[in-house]
Amino acid sequence: MTNRGYCGRKGFGTPLASLYRWTVRSGREFFHMRLQNRVAIITGAGRGIGREAALLFAKEGAKVVIADFDAESGKQTAADIVALGGTASFVSVNVSDRASVEGMVAFALSQYGKIDILVNNAGITQDATLLKMTEEQWDRVIAVNLKGTFNCTQAVAPHMVSAGYGRIINTSSVVGRFGNFGQTNYAATKAGVIGMTLTWAKELGPKGITTNAVAPGFILTEMTAKMPEKVLDMMKEKAPVRRLGLPADIANAYLVLAEEAASFINGHVLAVDGAIVL
Repeated sequence: MTNRGYCGRKGFGTPLASLYRWTVRSGREFFHMRLQNRVAIITGAGRGIGREAALLFAKEGAKVVIADFDAESGKQTAADIVALGGTASFVSVNVSDRASVEGMVAFALSQYGKIDILVNNAGITQDATLLKMTEEQWDRVIAVNLKGTFNCTQAVAPHMVSAGYGRIINTSSVVGRFGNFGQTNYAATKAGVIGMTLTWAKELGPKGITTNAVAPGFILTEMTAKMPEKVLDMMKEKAPVRRLGLPADIANAYLVLAEEAASFINGHVLAVDGAIVL
């Protein structure tokens, strides 16, 4: 599902000025969007943070590849973007499977001819304490969160190297920095994502590619909605801003790191957590 046009007066809300920011060059003012003509792959874009990021990137002029294991939600996100006047296509992907990831990359290139931005947003949880966690729970979370990030980046990076430009944005977590009860597997993956981010920043930086990570705190998504209300209230109290994060908070962080103006931000882990202390 693809639409190569963009919104005119309608779409993504009005007035039109709400979609743009002012830039001044040579004494003249004009509108432009922050990701105009960029092509972005966002994994896990069918729901939650990924969906919010896809909508925001499209609003800012990007052509967005909605990559998700859940075809129903992924197609819906793409359809919603197109209905608003944006450009989006859906591709089914299992990020833990290398062949599936290669297919995702081939699809993006066939649709848009290049890949400028990769947002490794896909992730899962399967919580249990150390003494109760099964090998299957460990392996599954490692496969999606850690191996999936590696697979997608290794598949996309050669095309960015050839172009001499790229933005890689990985999704870590406050849990990757501080740990969390009952999340040995999840914490391990998110700490690992930080390690890969710092390594790739060194390896790919000289080739015109920046690699950064966003470390969300507790964000109100379908994933966190499964947590007991008492735990969520406790998290609110631990955050000095006295609220949990919203998907838009993380999407906005992705956007900052994705735009051209972020060319000197490399190897950074951006905490978007309300200064929470676990």
